[in-house]
This record gives sequence, C-alpha cells and structure tokens, in this order.
Amino acid sequence: MFYREAGQFKTSYHADSAIFPIRQDRIAFAVVLAVAFVAVPLLATPYLFTGILIPFLIFSLAAIGLNILTGYAGQLSLGSAAFMAIGAFASYNFILRIPGIPMLLAFAGGGVVAAVVGLLFGLPSLRIRGFYLAVATLAAQFFILWFLTKVGWITNYSSSGVITAQQVVILGYAFTTPAAKYLLVLSIVAVMALAAKNMARGNAGRSWMAVRDMDVAAEVIGIRLMRAKLLAFAVSSFYCGVAGALFAYAYLGTVEPEAFSLDLSFRILFMIIIGGMGTVVGAFLGSAFVTLLPVLLSVTVRFVDSNLGLHIPESMISNLELMVFGGLIIFFLIVEPHGLARLWQIAKEKLRLWPFPH
Repeated sequence: MFYREAGQFKTSYHADSAIFPIRQDRIAFAVVLAVAFVAVPLLATPYLFTGILIPFLIFSLAAIGLNILTGYAGQLSLGSAAFMAIGAFASYNFILRIPGIPMLLAFAGGGVVAAVVGLLFGLPSLRIRGFYLAVATLAAQFFILWFLTKVGWITNYSSSGVITAQQVVILGYAFTTPAAKYLLVLSIVAVMALAAKNMARGNAGRSWMAVRDMDVAAEVIGIRLMRAKLLAFAVSSFYCGVAGALFAYAYLGTVEPEAFSLDLSFRILFMIIIGGMGTVVGAFLGSAFVTLLPVLLSVTVRFVDSNLGLHIPESMISNLELMVFGGLIIFFLIVEPHGLARLWQIAKEKLRLWPFPH
C-alpha cells in the first residue's frame, strides 16, 4: 500500500522526532500547502473566500489557542472570544496611535496585549480547577467586553461602538480583494500552526500534558505548576488575540465588541470538542465542521423546501443548528471523546497495516 514506512530508516534522533517522520506525510503536507496557496486562489469564488475559507482559517487559529490551554494543559476556558476582542481592539489602537507601525507588528502587538491579560486571568488557575476555573474565565468574558464598551479611549470615543477597521497594508501592498486577504490569513495561520505543533512536542508541551494528566505528579517530578499554567494561558491568549485581529481586519472589516460574544466562545469550544482536544489537526477539523455545518443545513432545508414541499420557518432553522451542535457534542463525548482527529489517526493506522488485520 502507498502509506507504508518500509524502507524509511531513521539514522538520527532529529529525524526520528520530526513533525512528519513518514515521507508520505511530508508529501501530503506539501500538496495541501500547494493547493491552498496556488490552486484555491485561482479557482475559488469571492463567496467561498469571504463566507467559508477566511472564517475557517481564523476559527482554526482561535481553536489552536484554546486547544493549547484546554487540550494540552487541561485548563478549561470559556473566555476565548474575549481574548480575541482584546487582540482586535489592541491592534486597532496600535495602528491608530502609532503612525507608520507595520500591520503585522500591530497584529502581533494585539496578541501580546491579549497574552498579558490572559496571564492576569490565569492566576486563579493556580488555586482552582475544573468547573470553578471555567466560571472564572466566563467572568473574564463578561468583564472584558464590558470594559471595552465603557472605556471610550479604546473605541476612539465612537458613539455606536462599531469602528471601521483600517485598510490592511503590508510592505506597500493593500490587501483589498478576498483572495489577497485569504492568502494573508493562510500565511499567518500556517506559520502559527507549525509553531504550535513544535511547542506541543517540546519541553513546554510535555509540561502542559503532565499538568493536564495529573498536576500533583507533575509537581513531584519537578515541573513548576505556576510557570506551566501561566505559560499556557499566555500562549493561548496570544493565539486568540491574533485570531481576533484577523477576524476584525480580514473578515468583518469592523472592530466591535458584539462580534466577540459568549456564543463565539462556545463555538470555539465546540470546535476542539468535535475536532479533538490535544491535537493541532483537531482544531482544523473542528473548525471545518462547525463552519460548514450551517451551510449544509441551509442547503438541506432548501432542498426539503423545494422538493418535498415542507416549509421550515427561519426561526426553526436557527434552533435546528443549535440542536445539531448539542447532539453532535453529546455524540462525540460518548462515542469518540478524542474527536475527529482520533478517527483520522485510526484511518492512518489502518492504512499502514492494510491489507493485514488490525
């Protein structure tokens, strides 16, 4: 079979611990990048860029951030959207108040501000865990959005609270078309996803997983819980902050607190539950599932309406989406707690052993 390791010998520890130790995985990854960077910009429509691909990539980046905190470090958070809002508003103020600042540096600065705030709200994790930590991060969600709407300086004293985002210009090139914004978001997400994968395989990732599995045992073997937990909160908030800046500048075109509601935090949590916690690929699979599900439901409803003559009210369609999300979460928690990423891993293991029984 084409997916075999036979004849692929590792002669060093560096080769054995590579991100893609199997040659077929490296080839598949290169093909996926080639399709994403070359074929998709040539073939996709503007609706596909703005309606599906760009939000899919941005949500994937936010899901990676939450996965670092919840999936790898085991610290439950319900405030991802709030840290995305911090990244968006901080980036807006960097560009507004520092003339000539590079756009990418402003996005990174938004991530750094979100990381600092994440450190502050991560301090309770040193004393509490589980449900109580989720409540603490939920409080962060409400407090941060309230703070952003009440402090006029942050919104440049906008009466409506809705601010038009500045034009994205990098090295003199204006990213105005959907294809250009897609390539910008894809480049940032690809680099940060590889960085997250490397972090998860390094000392920081191993410390996070040890804390997640049993923090008392992790402390006994010499892992500093305070450092590991706060680092997870900082890195996770940084990723969410950059995702929030991209969400405002490459997708919405506006910077507004209402776009980063509690509903968005729950959606990101759904992504890592459905996609698989503790994996980078699970963030992409979960984001694709959650992004495409409303489209598939809409197509199904139109098909039923036109072919079967069953008229479904719009209010029922929105409730149907929530019911499907809830049912799928229960399904994955019972049938496959590790999500779509685990199913993908099982499929690869079967391919490696085919045609022999597993």
